[in-house]
Amino acid sequence: MGDLPIQMKDQRSWLHHPASVHQDGITVEGLIRRSLEAKEFAYCPYSRFRVGAAHLAHDGKVFTGCNVENACYNLGVCAERNTICKAVSEGYRSFKAIAIARDLIDQFISPCGGCRQFMREFGASWDVYLSKPDGSYVEMNISDLLPVSFGPEDLSMKKVLKIPNQY
Repeated sequence: MGDLPIQMKDQRSWLHHPASVHQDGITVEGLIRRSLEAKEFAYCPYSRFRVGAAHLAHDGKVFTGCNVENACYNLGVCAERNTICKAVSEGYRSFKAIAIARDLIDQFISPCGGCRQFMREFGASWDVYLSKPDGSYVEMNISDLLPVSFGPEDLSMKKVLKIPNQY
């Protein structure tokens, strides 16, 4: 994670500006607000780095989640993956957008590499809103976060028919 070397396409505050309506009536600001609310439930006694996420499915349903850490560090789960798993467990496989909230005031922080790949599993072109606590945000999409990515469709590409036994 680090400071994003991108130009902001749009910076707004859901507290001070009229709502930007996403397709299907959900506002960007409303989605960001839901991610900020989800962040409040983060369980992060080790890193003290709270993250909340809100996924927007194609039918308008919103799934929220937060990061959940574990004393055995690698068993924790990020907020982004948490929301996707909640949605998948209810039969959803396609998303329109995700808003991600963190406590950092001075910079927008992007998802970790594992979350980027996990998000890419469900498409390369859905919207990603990286936000700050004041509601300002940067709009990107999955392919901006993970260019030249590998996804499920790559598994069906033409392969060598016979793999030499080198092992």
